[in-house]
Amino acid sequence: MKNTFYAFLVFIAICYICLLMKMNRFIVKLFRWRSKHIGDRQFILILSVIVGIASGFVAVIIKNAVRIIKNILTAGFSSEEFNYLYIVFPAIGISVVVIFVKFILKRRVGHGIPIVLHAISRENGILRSHNLFSSIITSALTVGFGGSVGLEGPTVATGAAIGSNLGKWLRLNYSQVVLMLGCASAGAMSAIFKAPIAAIIFALEVLMLNLSMSSIVPLLISSVTAALTSYLFLGQDTLYAFTLTENFKIVDTPFYILLGLFTGLVSVYFTEAYIFITAMFERIKTWYNKLIIGGFILGLLIFLVPSLYGEGYESINNALNGDYGYLFDNSVYFGLKDNILAFCSILVIIIIFKAIATSVTFSSGGVGGMFAPTLFTGATAGLLFVKVLNQFGFNFHEANFVLVGMAGLIAGVIHAPLTAIFLIAEITDGYELFMPLMITATISYATIKIFESNSVYTIQLAKRGELITHDKDKGALSMMRVKDLIEDNFDTVGPNATLGDLVEVISKSQRNIFPVIDNDNHLLGVVWVNDIRHIVFKTELYDKTYVRDLMFMPTPSVSPDESMEDIARKFQTSSHYNLPVLKDGKYIGFVSRANVFSSYRTIIRQFMQE
Repeated sequence: MKNTFYAFLVFIAICYICLLMKMNRFIVKLFRWRSKHIGDRQFILILSVIVGIASGFVAVIIKNAVRIIKNILTAGFSSEEFNYLYIVFPAIGISVVVIFVKFILKRRVGHGIPIVLHAISRENGILRSHNLFSSIITSALTVGFGGSVGLEGPTVATGAAIGSNLGKWLRLNYSQVVLMLGCASAGAMSAIFKAPIAAIIFALEVLMLNLSMSSIVPLLISSVTAALTSYLFLGQDTLYAFTLTENFKIVDTPFYILLGLFTGLVSVYFTEAYIFITAMFERIKTWYNKLIIGGFILGLLIFLVPSLYGEGYESINNALNGDYGYLFDNSVYFGLKDNILAFCSILVIIIIFKAIATSVTFSSGGVGGMFAPTLFTGATAGLLFVKVLNQFGFNFHEANFVLVGMAGLIAGVIHAPLTAIFLIAEITDGYELFMPLMITATISYATIKIFESNSVYTIQLAKRGELITHDKDKGALSMMRVKDLIEDNFDTVGPNATLGDLVEVISKSQRNIFPVIDNDNHLLGVVWVNDIRHIVFKTELYDKTYVRDLMFMPTPSVSPDESMEDIARKFQTSSHYNLPVLKDGKYIGFVSRANVFSSYRTIIRQFMQE
C-alpha cells in the first residue's frame, strides 16, 4: 500500500510539472534555452527517460488500484459458494464509469491502443490532455468491479498521452511527437508486463512506427526505465510463475502446429464475436439502454462463470501451476470439479463466454484493454487442447500447452506474432519453449489472416478509412488537406467575352488555364491556351468568336472537403495536371498535380526523418 501511495504522489508531481509547462512564457524560455544548449538528439534521449519513468508509474498506480478495489469487493467470498454480488458488481462499475465520462469528463475516453492508432493516423500524434488521467480512473473502476477486460490498453493510452502532450508542449515536430508517443507506449507495455523486449517489438509491430536506427535508442531507453520503475514498486518477479519440467521435443512439432490451427480458429471466433456484439450495441441509441443491457449480460455471465471476473491473471497463474480450481471456485457447479467431462465443458464455455463478456464490457461503456482477455482465452484454449490429447492416451505436460496457447491467441487476435512470441517468453520466463512459441504463433496468425485482414484494434479504424499507421503512403495523403493546396490566382473570364478580350487577359497572365464563370461565380467551363493556340493570332476572329464557344467543362472536379486519397486517384486516372475545386458548383480555384506531389514529398520526409 505504501508503494502505491508513493508512486501516486510521484505521478501527480509529474503531471503537475507537465501542466506547468503549458504556461507560454515558461515554454518560450525553455525552448530558447534548450535550442542553445542541447541538441535535438540529446533532448530526445532526455525525454525518453522522462516518459519511461512516467509510464512506469502509470502501470504501478493502475495495477494497484484494481487490486485494492477487487480485494475490498471480494474479500469475504468463499470459494465453495456462489455469490449473487457477481451479478451486480460489473454493472455498478460500468455505471460509475459511464456517469464519470458522460457527466463529469464530458469527453470520450476510448479503448487504449485504438485511440493511440487514431491519434497517429488522424491527429498528428496528439492525444487530448484528459487522457493523462481519464483512462486510469475508468479502467480501474471497470476492471476492479469485474469488467472482463485488461489494463494494458489504458496504461498504453495514458503513457502515450504523456509522450504526446510532452511533445506538443515542447513544440516538437511531427516525427518527434510520434516518437515520444511510441516511447511512452513501449514504456507502458514494458512496465505493465515487465517485458521490455516485447514492448519494443509491440511498438514496431502493432503501432507500426516508422522508426530509423537512431530512433531505436530512445525506444530502448523508455522501455528499460519503465521496466525498472515497475521493478522498484512491483518487484522483479515474472508476471506468471512458470517452471519448465518438460523440454520441447521435435516429435511434438505436429501437435504445436495443430495447437496453432486451433488457437487461430479460436482467434477468428473471438474477433468475429467482438465485431458482431459491437455492431449490435451500436444499434442501441441511448447510453442507458446500453448500460442496462450490457450490465445485465455481463453480470449474468460472471455469475455463471466467476473466472471471467476482471483480468484473469490469477487464473492463468493457477493453470500454469496445475491448479484448476479457479474453473469451479465461487460457482454453482463447484461439486463437479472432479468430473473430467464437466471440466472440458467448462473450458469450452469459458472460451465462448470470455469473448462475449469482453465485447459486452467494451460496448456497454467500460474501458480496458484486449491483451488480458486474449491471454486468458489462450491459456484456456491451450488447456482444453492438451486435456483432450491426454484423454486419448498422450502424456503431455499441460503447462507447456497453456503457455504456448497464450501466444497463439495474442498472435491471432492482435495480429502480432512477434509480440506474442517475445511477450509470452518474457512474462513466463519460458524461453526454453521458444520453438513451439514460434510454431504456434505463426500458424495461428496465418490461420486468422485467411478470415480477417484486420485485428480487433484496427478493424473499426480500417472501416472508417482512418488506419494509416500500417501504410505510410496513405498516411501522408491523409495529413494533406485540399484547402491548403488550392491555388486561386487564375484570371477568370465571362462566357460572353470575345476572343479579343481573352487574348488581352492572356497577355497579362502567367497561367495557361482560364476559368469561365458567371455572375454568381458558378464554373461554366475552362479555356486552355493550348486549345486556342491556332487562332490566337487571327485578329479577324477577335470580335466574331466568343469564349462560350471555346470553353469546355473539365472532368473530374474536386471538392474542398474531399480526401486527398480520392484526389490522388483522380489525378492518376485523368490526364490533367490541374483540377478545378468547386463547392456547390461555385468556383474556388485549382489544385495542381505538382503542388500535391511536392506536399506529399515533404510529409514523407517528415515520416523518414532521422
